[in-house]
Amino acid sequence: MSADVELDHMTIRFGEFTAVKDANLKIEDGEFFSFLGPSGCGKTTILRAISGFLEPTEGEVRIGGKNMKGIGPNKRPTALIFQNLALFPLMSVADNIAFGLEVRGVGKAERRKRADELLDLIALGDQGNKKVSELSGGQKQRVAIARALAVEPAVLLLDEPLSALDLKLRQHMRTELRAIQQRVGITFIYITHDQGEALTMSDRIAVMSQGIIQQVGTGTEVYENSQTAFVASFVGENNPFHGKVVGTEGSDALVDTAFGRLRGRNVRGMQPGQSAMLFVRPESMSFANGDAENVIESQVLHSEFEGSFFSVFLRGEGAKDIVMSMTNSGDLPQYQEGESARVAFKAERALVLPVGDVADE
Repeated sequence: MSADVELDHMTIRFGEFTAVKDANLKIEDGEFFSFLGPSGCGKTTILRAISGFLEPTEGEVRIGGKNMKGIGPNKRPTALIFQNLALFPLMSVADNIAFGLEVRGVGKAERRKRADELLDLIALGDQGNKKVSELSGGQKQRVAIARALAVEPAVLLLDEPLSALDLKLRQHMRTELRAIQQRVGITFIYITHDQGEALTMSDRIAVMSQGIIQQVGTGTEVYENSQTAFVASFVGENNPFHGKVVGTEGSDALVDTAFGRLRGRNVRGMQPGQSAMLFVRPESMSFANGDAENVIESQVLHSEFEGSFFSVFLRGEGAKDIVMSMTNSGDLPQYQEGESARVAFKAERALVLPVGDVADE
């Protein structure tokens, strides 16, 4: 069984502080949905409201169309995986998985049968009699998932469950977690500050800042068509250019900046005279040829060789460098520190957005 989750104009306050402001969205039945944002943006507060550990100050949480007001965590069709996993070290792996069933009064034989099924699901079929302390970090992560699935929730809630793992294991677990979700078919709601996790695993993402949902969309949508300055600066690397809109041509806007007049997609309908920020991704920039548009000339600060990629850093506005990243083709031109370089980008690869808060470096 699975269920959709609706946040209906939900606001959560703690005294004078508003942790979540007017969150309004629907998470579809069977969707892998992520809340992405920096620490303190309100994403975990939303998860606690869905799980029943917090009541909204205003608005509603609905699961499967039912208002959850007054329904405690143990009565909701949800299961929550905590950041620290909270496994029982003295219990066997199988007993950890079956713990929730034992609390619900399920018999020993049925508990073991269900634990064995879930051990097979998480590819630990021969590990049931081991102690949790004998498992690796990735195996413990899978046991926590199996324990949550044992009680057959309609919605599984995951609060930054991979944050304690090292980078390589975290990347491996992304694939495993998504595969498990697709096999069981229930709704997963995932909390993370790691954009790589959100982009690789999620059907859709809600990007949050200061208690406000800035944008909801697929990974491609929030990356390629960011709707606010915060989303553009938080999801992936981006080069911002401040300026003023001086004209529009079709679906493009012309922006006068410290580096000259630049053109980009006018995704928010900016009008002449408005202050704007033009964003272009490092991978969308290249060394300028003779007929290039949006040419920028600046001083090379340094370059970085990253194996498959090569990045050039140029002097930007204030303390913010301009970054250009290219695939290592083996014949890239070499620039020395202090040299002048001309780089360019196509208007279709740039976004013109209203001035707004950007993500911290």
